[in-house]
Amino acid sequence: MITNISSTFLTRRVAWITLLVIALISLAIVLLPVWIIQPFRPQSQRGLEASYAMRRWAPLLTVMILAAGLMLVLWLWRGARRWWRKALLVMVLVPLLASTWFARQNHFEWMFNPLAHAAYAKTSEAGFVADSDIVMSVESNGEAVAYPVRLMAYHHVVQDIVGGTPLVATY
Repeated sequence: MITNISSTFLTRRVAWITLLVIALISLAIVLLPVWIIQPFRPQSQRGLEASYAMRRWAPLLTVMILAAGLMLVLWLWRGARRWWRKALLVMVLVPLLASTWFARQNHFEWMFNPLAHAAYAKTSEAGFVADSDIVMSVESNGEAVAYPVRLMAYHHVVQDIVGGTPLVATY
């Protein structure tokens, strides 16, 4: 009888540890790419490759981890006699659900919002550009444009037509 109780206790403890580990793995799969790809911070090629691989695999992996987590939570729920253990199970389930949802979002678009109503100004009217500002310039077929880097840093992409040629300028 005592071996049966200690065996059950050990099995439940392993299940709790497994649940916590897979919750941490699920969060890491989603949060590491955000941490690696930070604006205005240099990235390595290896770090970017790892980040893009995690972004590519995150939707599938987080669903698999969520399924395993749900099975563990349901199994542990039946044996949880105290309310605080059930509350802990719910608290572990929330990050699993959040990481599964977040793996399907493009959080980079949240950080770099496009301009809603972009407009261009002539050089003589561009009072918001100081003489000391750095600009990206493009010249095509006799037409020239300049994009202030200070403004590009927040939006990163400009679609434009210069000299009749469509272009995308990025920073």
